Amino acid sequence: MIRLVMYDLDGTLLDTASEIAAAVNLTLAEFGAETVDEWRVRAWIGYGAAKLIEEAWRTMKPGARLDDVMATFSRHYRETVGKSSRPFPHVMETLQKVKALGIKQAVITNKESSFTQRVLEKHGMTDLFDLVISGDTLPVRKPDPAVIQHCLQTLQQTAGRSLYVGDSDIDVATAKAAGVVCWAVPYGYNSGRDIRQAGADRLIDDLRAVHDYLQDNIECEV
Repeated sequence: MIRLVMYDLDGTLLDTASEIAAAVNLTLAEFGAETVDEWRVRAWIGYGAAKLIEEAWRTMKPGARLDDVMATFSRHYRETVGKSSRPFPHVMETLQKVKALGIKQAVITNKESSFTQRVLEKHGMTDLFDLVISGDTLPVRKPDPAVIQHCLQTLQQTAGRSLYVGDSDIDVATAKAAGVVCWAVPYGYNSGRDIRQAGADRLIDDLRAVHDYLQDNIECEV
């Protein structure tokens, strides 16, 4: 029986692309660079802000310092975070129902902790999770399996009784390396690649499948 469900954040629980794109474009404009379409920013999401801004920096004219660009993005993102992002369909109801079943829940994201906490607070999601691991919580981040192993150890669960839900190749690779079953949603950010090719153990339409599976298994145990 599953006792712990771990989730990716951006692209799995929350659609954050529009507010990230807004901060990216404010940054680009401040450095005199051309803005980019949201679809391009979606392809950059997944590795954390540092990697995302490195991609944006590559579109600029020579001379801009990466550290300055990162600092400018952080300033703009603090203003946009939580403003236009939205939970994907059925996310909130599923998280609440899974919590009501007594199943532990955690977020494992490459998003920096200051932004992670802010966006979770903005959407009233903080109390739904027993643990949140951000991109700067540990010395490593996804796809290093140590992030999942840290979560299992902290919440005193085993890989065999845990499930990871994500939207990208990174999520699938991380879960598999940690020996955890991974389910994938098809609507997130995967750098334009078909998530069906990532090798997840199951592709689900939305998070309702998580609760339905847990509920069925609890009933089988009774």
